[in-house]
Amino acid sequence: MRSMSDTIARLAALRGTLRPQPGQDNPDLVALAAFGSNPGNLAGYTYLPSKRGKNMALVVVLHGCTQTAAGYDIGSGWSGLAEDYGFALLFAEQHRANNPNLCFNWFNPEDIRRDHGEVFSIRQMIAKVTAEHGIDGRRVFVTGLSAGGAMAAAMLAAYPEVFAGGAIIAGLPYASAATIPEAFDRMRGHGGPTGQELELRVRNASAHEGPWPTLSLWQGTADRTVAPSNANAMVEQWRHIHGVDALPARVENIGGHQRKVWTDAQGVEAIELYTIAGMGHGTPLDVGTGYEASGPFMLDVGISSTVETARSWGLVPSFEKRRAPRPSAAQQENATASFAAGGDRGGIQKVIEDALRSAGLLR
Repeated sequence: MRSMSDTIARLAALRGTLRPQPGQDNPDLVALAAFGSNPGNLAGYTYLPSKRGKNMALVVVLHGCTQTAAGYDIGSGWSGLAEDYGFALLFAEQHRANNPNLCFNWFNPEDIRRDHGEVFSIRQMIAKVTAEHGIDGRRVFVTGLSAGGAMAAAMLAAYPEVFAGGAIIAGLPYASAATIPEAFDRMRGHGGPTGQELELRVRNASAHEGPWPTLSLWQGTADRTVAPSNANAMVEQWRHIHGVDALPARVENIGGHQRKVWTDAQGVEAIELYTIAGMGHGTPLDVGTGYEASGPFMLDVGISSTVETARSWGLVPSFEKRRAPRPSAAQQENATASFAAGGDRGGIQKVIEDALRSAGLLR
């Protein structure tokens, strides 16, 4: 008999063959029609679950450099999670005309200033989706990887009243660079504003006085593209805004990775920092969940930033759920025929086992 780990791997591989691979078209995403003046010249895509309730939560997802919205979704598994748990997604996508590497322009002051450039385009997308699909305005979140993470930080700073929380993966502090050379320096961990200066840049980005969105940070210790020191700089940027102590309230070990948590005066978690041991530049995945697919900058490290972030935002239950692979059309036909022929000889369990055997997944 095959080991459990081998079976899980084979199931994950099967699921991968049934879905487009990262970088290919994703038919689950729907292009967002005109959504305002769009000064940043961005594209937008939505995913709405098949079972839609009133007052759905909304997660805004921002891809990294060289990626597309569809490719990032397939790798990160956000739409699968949204389908199972009933929340909506909005994907912003960069155009090559704006940035040849498809990076969001997080280092351009005009693209991160409230009601200007790319941040305003994303804000206009959110307004349209919220109005048209009955989104709960109290449950809007944003997440992104790398340049998308830095742009997520810009959204939290420019429009803190819009978001309940944000998750920044291998990103950089808001307004830490204002030119391309500065951007490369900050990515390497060189120079940059002090923590106090960074805090003032968030405070000056809007007239907001609170409450402030929570912050979830994810960073690999072996990241050679965005230095891990940037995660610590983001903690410093937001620490005084949330009124939390310099030292975390607690430090946890999760599967060999570290999670630090800072709580506010009421004991509510305001900032968390996941430090992923040995991980390079990318989004932390656990393909064993059945939602995600590894690929360039999508790294299977045994912990899912997608699932854990959604859990921290209250979008999925606290218990872990692993998703079964979706059968192919041929497997569905075989299962239907088997069920019709088998009748009372083993029921649904036998049908499932026969389908898995026919696919070579069970002996």
